Amino acid sequence: MNPETHAASTYSPAYTPTRDLRAALSAVRGEVAKAVVGQDPAVAGILIALLCRGHILLEGVPGVAKTLLVRSVAAALSVDTKRVQFTPDLMPGDVTGSLIFDNATSEFSFRPGPVFTNLLLADEINRTPPKTQASLLEAMEERQVSVDGVPRPLPDPFLVAATQNPVEYEGTYPLPEAQLDRFLLKVTLPVPPRDDEITVLARHAAGFDPKDLGAAGLQPVASGADIVAAADAVRHVAVAPQVAAYIVDLARATRNSPSLALGVSPRGATALLSTSRAWAWLGGRDFVTPDDVKALAQSTLAHRLSLRPEAELEGVSVAAVLDAAIASVPVPR
Repeated sequence: MNPETHAASTYSPAYTPTRDLRAALSAVRGEVAKAVVGQDPAVAGILIALLCRGHILLEGVPGVAKTLLVRSVAAALSVDTKRVQFTPDLMPGDVTGSLIFDNATSEFSFRPGPVFTNLLLADEINRTPPKTQASLLEAMEERQVSVDGVPRPLPDPFLVAATQNPVEYEGTYPLPEAQLDRFLLKVTLPVPPRDDEITVLARHAAGFDPKDLGAAGLQPVASGADIVAAADAVRHVAVAPQVAAYIVDLARATRNSPSLALGVSPRGATALLSTSRAWAWLGGRDFVTPDDVKALAQSTLAHRLSLRPEAELEGVSVAAVLDAAIASVPVPR
């Protein structure tokens, strides 16, 4: 596709990206690598979610550094972070905060919960009942918490990085499709390859302590203000009409798939538009290409799809169905 075509006919006004912001966010990935070996796609996913003012679901077996990854990103960004271990007895007020009676004043005062932070790590979100899971919905969508009818805004930037274990289902409460759709991205953290695992052990043998990121040499290289400014730059990345139509056609192809009971909604299509913009901006471009769309399609769309029972029985995977849908749509030139 010709770049001039993007510049001539777009949905956004002309905008010159700030190179310093892009360099600062690229440096975040280098800082995180001081503590986390591999897993760069997950780091990129968190950055994209921040730039799109969205949220991310991290899935992986225990011990693949999901918690360490989020803590490392927060340290490299110099933003406030809090962690909540989701358990069956966790109550909504334990996440959002609650009203506390003050005997001295005989009045109720609001005590903020851990959701009042820049980066909330919702650890093992599928281990808590739906009522507590739902307590995050308003925070994720409206960026505020309402207690006793009073809305209280959350800090900016604000991101929920939720984790879940894909192999153990006893005592869990799978997220319903409507709540999965609230996550901009879902990224799977794989077990590292042999060479990376050797590097992990070598670091630990040399004295690496995952609880002391400062000793690992992590330093803040960007700030919350940088994220806010970069998010504004991303919103000015140009999207040609034919690329927007390509995204719509991808979404509609999933709705027509005989293997899927639930295809991509219009919200999923707009999510893919946003993540493609962020990926293009991080790549140094001020326009989106079809390759940007395809690069983010799996992580942005796969968790929004639901297989038909007969397709599940045949062993069909969501990823394979989505790949087939993508392959069926002509790429604009």
